[in-house]
Amino acid sequence: MIERNNITGLILAGGKSSRMGTDKGFLKLEGITFMERIIETIRPYVNEIIIVSHNSDYDQFGFKRIEDSIKDAGPLAGLYTGLHHSETEYNLVLSCDVPLVNSAILDKLFEGIDTTSEVIQLESDGKTMPLIAIYKKKCQHRCLEMLQSGERRLQVAVKQFKTKTRTIDSELNPFVKNINTLEQFKALEHEIER
Repeated sequence: MIERNNITGLILAGGKSSRMGTDKGFLKLEGITFMERIIETIRPYVNEIIIVSHNSDYDQFGFKRIEDSIKDAGPLAGLYTGLHHSETEYNLVLSCDVPLVNSAILDKLFEGIDTTSEVIQLESDGKTMPLIAIYKKKCQHRCLEMLQSGERRLQVAVKQFKTKTRTIDSELNPFVKNINTLEQFKALEHEIER
């Protein structure tokens, strides 16, 4: 296991949330915001938490907040910005729309760390998840090159790195679910209330 003091937690909350209509990080499940849930889950694993967002409302959580260095360029720009500001070799990267992420998920990621991989991402139900992943800081340079060449897709970027993909057991699939629409949010609320 990598020493905690060599890991930064980067939470990407810079999206426009156009499908949701509101900032996803502030949606509440059982009275707790998505952002608070993610912070509490990753806190034992990291030395520092950085929130990448232009929304100053995130300052209330008491962590360093930085704005995208390259505006309106999607999650790849958020990843680049977070890596650029990180002071550690390893970076746990999560989007703010995965409120059920838990320690079993994070343990699966951290168990994948080796000497050669630059990125360790999860795969759930046949779908890779570059926003539930560990990135080495040096990935920032390639991210910037891609952004400067007009590339915005994170899935394309991840293929440029030495990436290890770890498949999670099917019973863990609900804990990596992205909540992007109001319908998905309502369905999640309903599941939790049952």
